[in-house]
Amino acid sequence: MKGTFRSLRNYNYRVWASGAIVSNIGTWMQRTAQDWIVLTRLTRHNAAAVGVVMALQFGPQLLMLPLTGFAADHLDRRKLLIATQAAMGLLALGLGLLTVSGLVQLWHVYVFAFLLGCVAAFDAPARQTFVSDLVGETDLSNAVALNSTSFNVARMIGPAVAGMLIAGVGTGWVFLINAASFVAVLCSLGCLRTGELHRSHRPVRTRGSLVEGFRYVWHRPDLKAILLMLFLIGTFGLNFPIFISTMSVTVFHAGATEYGLLTSIMAIGSVAGALLAAQRGKPHIALLLVAVAIFGFGFALAAVMPDVQLFGLALVIIGVSAQTLTTSTISLVQLSTEPAMRGRVMAILLAIALGGTPIGAPLVGWVADTLGPRRALWVGAMSGFSAAMVGIRYLLRYRGLRVRVVDGWIRFSVDEGEMEGGLKVPL
Repeated sequence: MKGTFRSLRNYNYRVWASGAIVSNIGTWMQRTAQDWIVLTRLTRHNAAAVGVVMALQFGPQLLMLPLTGFAADHLDRRKLLIATQAAMGLLALGLGLLTVSGLVQLWHVYVFAFLLGCVAAFDAPARQTFVSDLVGETDLSNAVALNSTSFNVARMIGPAVAGMLIAGVGTGWVFLINAASFVAVLCSLGCLRTGELHRSHRPVRTRGSLVEGFRYVWHRPDLKAILLMLFLIGTFGLNFPIFISTMSVTVFHAGATEYGLLTSIMAIGSVAGALLAAQRGKPHIALLLVAVAIFGFGFALAAVMPDVQLFGLALVIIGVSAQTLTTSTISLVQLSTEPAMRGRVMAILLAIALGGTPIGAPLVGWVADTLGPRRALWVGAMSGFSAAMVGIRYLLRYRGLRVRVVDGWIRFSVDEGEMEGGLKVPL
């Protein structure tokens, strides 16, 4: 684990990370409570309604793409984050008050999900690229991985706590606690030493700069392959609230506590994947290929697991592979993109990863309602296998992928040292 936590030697990153993990725990508590109230209180176990909430929450990532990337590249990211985090706290407060008072209806959740999505569309690319302002280029890959570790530690804690709170005091208080958690991240942003930030050169505002990011990506075959892989996974595979909630309620007949625990169990794998990513240097696209293949295999296992315990083990595999994919993708794209273009390219990445949800979530919800949750899990499996085919095509066409057997191992190698000697998988 040597060097795994090296970014924490940086004062600004330590302060940011301490506030972020508190807020992340609150965010995961709210996500769990939001999905649960829609599935069990506001509808009669309607997975499609959960899919609509996800679509409204993540759709703005795609709809507002040119503006969000432009803002991340041209505005002061610290001030932008203060504004977005404060707005998300107020939205959580509003939904919490409606729920505690007993007035909440399904359309309220839809409206708040859409508003939260609009704010998050500006927050996400600014937050991802703000990491380079905190630590600079040298430790960027490590800091991105530690951010993911923090996010998934919160994912491990938040849903389990939310499940207990839902059973004990109700969903409304979960929303209110999340609103309070934003105070921590706002305080951390206020305590940063602004003179020590690694501010990158801001691009000149010119006509057409909003779409310059699209042109930049279009002329990069590696970025196009990575983003297509991420689109397939993000659209059809990362619909975990639907997969886990429907399996919990309709297949295993579990309650809120078990649902929260299953979400937390998957986060164990995600934390492991993020910590492994923190130890690596610059990731490569071949690593993404392995991750998406394991992702598909994990979903195939989950689809046939007979009980909740074995289903939880399959979720750990999915968590490791999903986190390896997302963390390595963010690091690889940032490190291979010009600093002046980083905000716009990251906005495109996040829009593709999350913006596909309006397409995939309702579809996966419909499959779960019509054909059953296990069939919906096969949709996730196919997303992983399809993404693997995209990665193989890129490596064959642009990196001269070669496969051979050496001493009982299958060894993959590519041109230009992409894989630093190859990847070994035992026969």
